[in-house]
Amino acid sequence: MIEVENLSKVFVDVPVVDDLSFFVPEGQVLGFLGPNGAGKTTTMRMLTAFLPPTAGRVVVAGIDLDADPVGLRREVGYLPENVPLYPEMRVDEYLRFRADIEDVPRSEIRANTEYVVDRCMLGEVRRQVIGTLSKGFRQRVGLAGALIHRPPVLILDEPTVGLDPNQIIKIRELIIELGRDHTVILSTHILPEVEQVCERVLIIDRGRIVADGSPDDLRSRFVGNPAIRVELRGADNEAAEALSRLPGVIRVTPTGDGRFTLEHSGEEDPREPVFRLAVERGWVLTEMSSERASLEDIFVRLTTREEDREPSAEPEAVAAAEEV
Repeated sequence: MIEVENLSKVFVDVPVVDDLSFFVPEGQVLGFLGPNGAGKTTTMRMLTAFLPPTAGRVVVAGIDLDADPVGLRREVGYLPENVPLYPEMRVDEYLRFRADIEDVPRSEIRANTEYVVDRCMLGEVRRQVIGTLSKGFRQRVGLAGALIHRPPVLILDEPTVGLDPNQIIKIRELIIELGRDHTVILSTHILPEVEQVCERVLIIDRGRIVADGSPDDLRSRFVGNPAIRVELRGADNEAAEALSRLPGVIRVTPTGDGRFTLEHSGEEDPREPVFRLAVERGWVLTEMSSERASLEDIFVRLTTREEDREPSAEPEAVAAAEEV
């Protein structure tokens, strides 16, 4: 559905996107992640034909960007981080306007408007002036505008930024629902959101791909051995040594006050042996839980922290590229 080959973008001799290649199949929800300045927004604007690449090839729904940028744009619904709305318009009026500029046939405008009002849960505000809506509803109006021409591909840039927790939950549920009928690229800095919504994650840093796979795949490849956390009341000085001899245990790290972290191979579950050892030694097992690396752990491991980044030769050019 989306094919990207050797995609690059250079601004004033500064490479913002550097030789990206990836494929997104039909019906997949892809989380597109990276630190600030990594090239995410620039990449998405090239995928939506709003920005021409310096080099490389983009094909969306079988349409090549170089051969037919206008045709490619018709296949994509794009929700930028700052949603371009007309606050003086009513919701219905804005959606009809968007349908018109997206070349929706007049005979289909009413049906498409009803479709997006229903999908984006806008029925209660459809005749309300956009400027009077909450930010959550304005995000839904922007998403409805991106959907009005029923594109097969949706590209969403920070769709939940600035929303309260209840609004975030509703937008997440909507994205999951839309993922059943559309190929979706979701860019966000809310990493738990990606774990809940996306089946695949692509992380870029300094314009290059540094990881690509499902959240579980990335955990196994980049985080290391699985671990469990144990708290034992009454454990003696030999507890760490005894725990280290249990089947499958690779390393035991005491963390104080009878607490231990046990790294294990994953081939054997050490929890039952830990329980039996505690009974045998007369220790009281007060806690035992699996430690599961989060997507945030993986992200921090793979990307350069902002304070460690080398200053760009043309920082203003890069900043402009991310906002154009």
